[in-house]
Amino acid sequence: MDGWTVAWLLWIAMFLVIEGAAIWNKYEGDTLSEHVWNWFSVKDKGKGWRARRVALLAFLAWLSIHFLTGGWM
Repeated sequence: MDGWTVAWLLWIAMFLVIEGAAIWNKYEGDTLSEHVWNWFSVKDKGKGWRARRVALLAFLAWLSIHFLTGGWM
């Protein structure tokens, strides 16, 4: 395993620990999903909600294409 693989595996492990703790404690607003919903005004229409939702949609579309094509884009 090269250094990048180890780094990504550590990153994934850290995410699982943080997300697991957030799920376990059941406090509102602590999971990644809840943060994304707040940042991109998914559950409410905060200031600039349209632009933030379009940004989220564009990112998710790009990420899906990126993973499915295996390319840079």
